[in-house]
Amino acid sequence: MTITGGTAGDTPVDVPRVPAREAAERELSKPMYHENDPSLLQRGLDRFWEWVGGLFDSAAGATPGGIVGLVAVAVVVLALIAALWWRLGTPHRTPATSAGDSLFDDGPRTAAEHRAAATRHASAGQWNQAVQERMRAIVRSLEERTLLDPRPGRTADEAAAEAGRSLPAHAEGLRAAARAFDDVTYGGRSAGEPAYRRIEQLDGALERTKPTLATTAATGFTEAPR
Repeated sequence: MTITGGTAGDTPVDVPRVPAREAAERELSKPMYHENDPSLLQRGLDRFWEWVGGLFDSAAGATPGGIVGLVAVAVVVLALIAALWWRLGTPHRTPATSAGDSLFDDGPRTAAEHRAAATRHASAGQWNQAVQERMRAIVRSLEERTLLDPRPGRTADEAAAEAGRSLPAHAEGLRAAARAFDDVTYGGRSAGEPAYRRIEQLDGALERTKPTLATTAATGFTEAPR
C-alpha cells in the first residue's frame, strides 16, 4: 500500500499491507468504538426474531394463501415458548424483607396452638414439621411470658441467643433447638424423632423455669422445684 504526501514534491511512503491491516484492527478494537454496540443478549434476541420472521416468510409461500404454514409456525413458536416457561418457571419477586428467614412464617398463633400442631405432626411421623412447630412454641411461650420481647422477623438463632442470655442454664439447649430448626427449614435436612423429643423436653423444662425476685433484677431465672 502506497501513501502519498500532501504536496506534489513529497516522496510516496510504502506501508506493508499486513502490518497496516493489523494496526487498523487494533485501532478499531478499542472500547471507544463499541460503546453503543448492542449487548450479547440483544444480538441473540435479534437473531431469534430474524429466524422467526424467516419461518413466517417461508411458511407464507409454502401453501396457497400461506394460512396453513403460518398456523404451523405459530404452533411451533408457542410450543417453544411453553417449553421455556416450563423449564425456567414463573419469575418470582424477591421479598423486600428477610421474611424468608423469619421464625414465624404465617399469622400470629399462641404457644398452645404451636404445641398442638407439633403434637399432630409428631403423631403422623412428620418430624420436620414437628420440630419447626415445637421451636415456634418455645419462642412464642417466652414472648407470652415477657421473657422475650415480641419482634417481627426474628430468626430462630436470634431468639435462641436472646433467650440464652436471660436463661443461661438452657442456652446450649436453645442453640441446639435453633440449629435443628434451621437444618430442616433451610438446610434441606430431615429430622427424626430423637431431635423432636429433645426440643419437646426443652420446651417442658423452659415452662417449669420461673423467675424469682432475687434473680429478676439480674435478668436471671431459676427452675422452680418439681
